[in-house]
Amino acid sequence: MSEAKTINLNVAKEAVEGLKTAYVNSEDKVLDPSLLDKPLLERMPNPTGWRLLILPYRGKGKTEGGIYLPDQIVQDQNVSTQVGYVLKVGSLAYKDEKKFPDGAWCQEKDWVLFARYSGSRLKIDGGEVRILNDDEILAKILAPEDILHF
Repeated sequence: MSEAKTINLNVAKEAVEGLKTAYVNSEDKVLDPSLLDKPLLERMPNPTGWRLLILPYRGKGKTEGGIYLPDQIVQDQNVSTQVGYVLKVGSLAYKDEKKFPDGAWCQEKDWVLFARYSGSRLKIDGGEVRILNDDEILAKILAPEDILHF
């Protein structure tokens, strides 16, 4: 293997490990975006125009009573999640004053609510991100746990 391929492989492995560290406990699958390191964030896609880069929230893998949910249930929750963390905002997002007369609906580092299957899903090492249009945000929320998952 060439030295360049070895370096690229090492960078990819670091990216996977970096993204995995944002999910606090693999059984609970709770997202803590403050654990994302800056180099990992810089390697993620930059949304263009009026788009937002969202890191979907992963629901807990066990109930409050301590019962572990089957993997299929957890996977279904991940696919149909309606909550996410705004990682990046495109340069034209919320600039249309006719469409957004009161200003931006959200900004980087906000938790937001969006339609169940909206946006484009992008698989990245260690998880998934979504790219949504600025007008696909339904609400800004304080914490993802405030929204009940089924």
